[in-house]
Amino acid sequence: MLSDSEKHLKIMGTQINYYFICKTKLWLFSHHIQMEQESELVSMGKMLHEDSYKRDKKDQTIDNLISFDFVRKGDLLEIHEVKKSRKMSKAHQYQLLYYLYYLKKEKGIADAVGIIDYPKIRRRETFKLDDRNEIEIENIVKRIGNILSDQMPVPEKRPACRQCAYYELCFV
Repeated sequence: MLSDSEKHLKIMGTQINYYFICKTKLWLFSHHIQMEQESELVSMGKMLHEDSYKRDKKDQTIDNLISFDFVRKGDLLEIHEVKKSRKMSKAHQYQLLYYLYYLKKEKGIADAVGIIDYPKIRRRETFKLDDRNEIEIENIVKRIGNILSDQMPVPEKRPACRQCAYYELCFV
């Protein structure tokens, strides 16, 4: 049986994000069915990422599980995620909180903040991991484990589905 720590090592930031967007997308992605490489929206997001914050070293990856858009070091370590819109802000927030959780629990780095940058609207949101967030993240990780160990969830049609890379797989 895996310890809680070992279970955390297997969850990626993208999976936390997809948990809030769509359980079916989470399941498909986690079972190595990846459609994003063909998505025009994903391509646009990558271009925004590449064109923004050019002075910062981008795509910092830890343990092949979590990948920050960029990191800045000052009084506190700043973990940055660049997003193109606030439409999925809850998913963005929890992905970033998971990164902070991972750094604290797996790497012993507690002095960090997470920042979501929305360059198109010139907005920035800052998050700090607290005890309540830690408990939420632990519960989300457990729920993700339950979803992944079961059969694929039945797709639920939502407005965002039309633009999803998995749309045809779910609804055609």
